[in-house]
Amino acid sequence: MRSRRLALALPLALFLPLVTACGDAADGASGPSGAKTVTVTVGYQSKTINTVTAGTLLRSLSYFEQELAAAGKKDGLAYRVVWQDYATGAPITAQMTAGKIDIGSMGDFPLLINAARGKQLEEPTRLVAVTGYNLRGGLNTVVTGPGSPLRSLADLKGRKVSTSVGSAADGTLVRALRRAGLDPAKDVSKLNQQPSVGASALAAGSVDALSQFVAWPGLLAFQGRATALYDGAELNLPTFHGVTVREEFAERRPGVLDAFLRAQRRATDELRARPVAAAESVAKETGLPAEVVYLYNGAQGIATFDPALRPELIAALKEDVPVLKEAGLVKDVDVDAFVDTAPLRRAVPAPAYPKATAAKPELWLRGQESTRSFDNPGALLRALKGADVRAAYVPDAVTGTLWFADRAVWVADGGEWRAFVTRAAAERYVSGHAGSRIVAYADAVRLAS
Repeated sequence: MRSRRLALALPLALFLPLVTACGDAADGASGPSGAKTVTVTVGYQSKTINTVTAGTLLRSLSYFEQELAAAGKKDGLAYRVVWQDYATGAPITAQMTAGKIDIGSMGDFPLLINAARGKQLEEPTRLVAVTGYNLRGGLNTVVTGPGSPLRSLADLKGRKVSTSVGSAADGTLVRALRRAGLDPAKDVSKLNQQPSVGASALAAGSVDALSQFVAWPGLLAFQGRATALYDGAELNLPTFHGVTVREEFAERRPGVLDAFLRAQRRATDELRARPVAAAESVAKETGLPAEVVYLYNGAQGIATFDPALRPELIAALKEDVPVLKEAGLVKDVDVDAFVDTAPLRRAVPAPAYPKATAAKPELWLRGQESTRSFDNPGALLRALKGADVRAAYVPDAVTGTLWFADRAVWVADGGEWRAFVTRAAAERYVSGHAGSRIVAYADAVRLAS
């Protein structure tokens, strides 16, 4: 198929001047100094902030351009990076299989579709790095509108739910509904919508719930436009976003891929060392509130940033394949053939970061460039009284998913305090612990103090 496309394009190409374009189409072009120019096109999702180390933050830091400039001094080439921003992974895959994007980043389910489409269209791709992950699945959440009568996933029977079909959030919805005893194909009316469209539909009341990926659930909760119905971490299945590259490009330009992976590691180092500054930077670039960015990307955030292709993440990717096959989105995916660990080992010999540890409650005061963490939720509550709070975060007592303290459901259990992302989780805890009770957030702050 690739040869057929080339044959059709060749006669026209003979009459066209060389121009700077995507991929290596510009290999024959010359820059101002006469050096041959190589253009690299990167597809990213600015508002999918679990990909910032391969997208928004990386772009703002110019690390990739710096790495390519250093490479150009050695090989005599000039490099140009074109960044293309998309709302989801699907259009990035479409552009990659058309040979118009060289490197892209997207979530685990879209990555599998990327692998399947690449093979089908004879433009194979490889998974070469991870951006961020959550070992339990907490990056995806199902939310409802404020004041909704829905209290659990079982209540979604016969209701309309917005999601992006083929996304990790859609995979979470399908699996969660099944665990709740519902048939995703028959018991709910699923609307395939872009995240922003789904958010508007939820606000308008034209859907009953929204299942989406980072950062939409946190954003809507922060704005008071949604309440968490289901925490994806209850599935206890890893979810992540990663970096994919066209196989032909990786083989022809291994040095460029190495430069990207080195730049991504540098961006990851920066995010982990200065998470507040990184959150402020991403907020400025995307228009998202920094408090929402920090919920996912902060020191205790829902996402752990590490480029390493961890075995548990690859194992989870294999478990995702049957879900996509059943939905008719892929026929099959050879995950082992898709995953390529060699480029990262070659480009970044530094060891992987430590595995994620349990999140702690965290407090961000106004005017502060750093945050304060606490050993337990009660200590956070005591620190909140009278404080000029910009944002306070607390992990779910069971899943560990970080959430806004003022949006969490609080439970008093003797002299201890626990917080939950959803009311259903809090009610389950109370039903199993005599004497415990759900307490409103303002009352929890007052009583703890």
